[in-house]
Amino acid sequence: MSSDTHLHIENISKKFNTVDALRDVDLRIERGSFVCLLGPSGCGKTTLLRIIAGFETATKGRLILDGQDISQQPPHKRGFGMVFQSLALFPHMSVARNIGYGLKLRGVKGAAQRDRIEELLEVIQLPHIADRPVSALSGGQRQRVAIARALAIQPPLFLLDEPLSALDAKLRDNMQIELRQLQQKFGVTTVLVTHDQHEAMMLADELVVLKDGAVRQSAAPSQVYNQPADSFVADFLGAANLIDVGAIKGGTVDLFGTAVSTPAPHMDGDLMLAAVRAEHLGLAPAAAAGTAAPIGAVSFMRDLGPATEFVVTIQGKDLRVRRSNADAQGLDVGSQVALTFDPAQVSLFKAA
Repeated sequence: MSSDTHLHIENISKKFNTVDALRDVDLRIERGSFVCLLGPSGCGKTTLLRIIAGFETATKGRLILDGQDISQQPPHKRGFGMVFQSLALFPHMSVARNIGYGLKLRGVKGAAQRDRIEELLEVIQLPHIADRPVSALSGGQRQRVAIARALAIQPPLFLLDEPLSALDAKLRDNMQIELRQLQQKFGVTTVLVTHDQHEAMMLADELVVLKDGAVRQSAAPSQVYNQPADSFVADFLGAANLIDVGAIKGGTVDLFGTAVSTPAPHMDGDLMLAAVRAEHLGLAPAAAAGTAAPIGAVSFMRDLGPATEFVVTIQGKDLRVRRSNADAQGLDVGSQVALTFDPAQVSLFKAA
């Protein structure tokens, strides 16, 4: 991927009356990258997208696109492609006329417009329904038409606000794959707002996790997942087990009888939280375990299809453990189990 900054979101803040919707958001979005803004409801991700689109004005900060300050430009001058939850297609128009609408506004006529519409209909695999009214399409087909219409104008930026949230799980999964393939085919710099962690992990080159209007971490999905910046990120993405492990002593904390080294800049006496992902915990029948292994009891279990999730109560704490179905053989609610983990897969954070 090219390393040049396409869009610099420079110290953007936004106040609504006395409420800080965004606080000093500073991000550099690379050309051709797929960026996902992820976070709980009310974290500021849609406000940030609307500021990029030009529908909201920042209280402070600037938007720099290819070196040019576009902060005061109206939306129509920015020329960005947009798909929102509502899709906003024209129900009285055919598929082809919907896709060609932005081209028509820009004065693209005749053969050039037809060729572009045909190209996009092929790309979204709907060449046979050009003349069909949008109102007669399925949810997935309408989604593809909205994406094609946004991409028809060859926008410098492609902005999406939870565009797949209304689709059923199977269709949503298919559309995620199609959306990523389309983005890669056109090489368009894309910013997507979602609250769906799976969607963000699958689509993003860069994942931006927001909470209370501030960026908590911005990095590749694998880095955010495996090296979370703080306990909020660890818990929000993939639901880690957060365990109070007390104070650092001699450069380590005690996690169920195992010494886990604490990274700098933490010091002896600091109170710490440990975060361990459910899939990084192992279980074995207690009878087969060594004497040093911490023992707990299975208090709940559920079949997730390809895996089984357990809740294990150990030393007064309830931990989620996710194992393959083969590992789950012979275990049931009430089973006494030994807990195993690799200290290298434990993240440590200063307790609030």
